[in-house]
Amino acid sequence: MSETTPDPAARPTDDREIVISRDIDAPRKLVFEAFTEVRHLSQWWGPEGFSTTTHTFEFRVGGVWDFVLHGPDGTDYPEWITWTGIAPPERIAMLHGEYRDDPNAFTSVLTFEPVGDATQIEMRTVFPTKEQRDEAVHKYGAIEGGQQTLGNLAAYVVGHLATGGDED
Repeated sequence: MSETTPDPAARPTDDREIVISRDIDAPRKLVFEAFTEVRHLSQWWGPEGFSTTTHTFEFRVGGVWDFVLHGPDGTDYPEWITWTGIAPPERIAMLHGEYRDDPNAFTSVLTFEPVGDATQIEMRTVFPTKEQRDEAVHKYGAIEGGQQTLGNLAAYVVGHLATGGDED
């Protein structure tokens, strides 16, 4: 590329991203583990009142999580995630859409930082366009839903994993 032609992949993402974080009163290893095994993930994933049915789950780079998110009003939302980067227990990167090759799929990077005995999780999501980001925020409540999802994660990890309540 010439110096005057910007690389589209290098363009700023501020107007296309959502960043949500939460401190969880549990060690990073346990918070990360809640993302690595479907028996954990299916217990807390999604906003308040939602549940998850998993069809396929393989946690590895290139692996897929194919699932349905069931809304409290009975609406089913098909979901598809492929893991694009995994660095235990620090980072998970994924591509998330409704199905494989979804042109509207977005990327998310989750980072897990130790803060004393606790963990700060940050979820940075980048949409293909500003319009898609705005639609996710205004029509689907993506910020509130993301905060609720991380709240569900915190409750699950503290209530089940950190206390030894999960003996499987």
